[in-house]
Amino acid sequence: MNKTHQSVLLRPIMTEKSTAQTQMSNVLTFDIARTANKIEVKNAVEALFQVKVDSVRVINSGGKIRKVGKSIGRAQDHKKAYVKLKAGEKLPPIFEGV
Repeated sequence: MNKTHQSVLLRPIMTEKSTAQTQMSNVLTFDIARTANKIEVKNAVEALFQVKVDSVRVINSGGKIRKVGKSIGRAQDHKKAYVKLKAGEKLPPIFEGV
């Protein structure tokens, strides 16, 4: 199956923790497709943002249990990637000033 770079990286994650990691150690955080692997994530970030990637860490997270009244549901599972940029690389504009 051919995957485009946009289908591998679903969205950037902008939380206090991810913003601190970006500013301190050039680590970008993304929600990624459940079928994506580290190599695909690295290639997608390098192609979309024109930066060099040093390393990629991937985390699988199970969905949380949600209760509303008597009914119980479950949020969808998701996959997250921490992408460390090489030393001297400039942050992409989407991550600057956050």
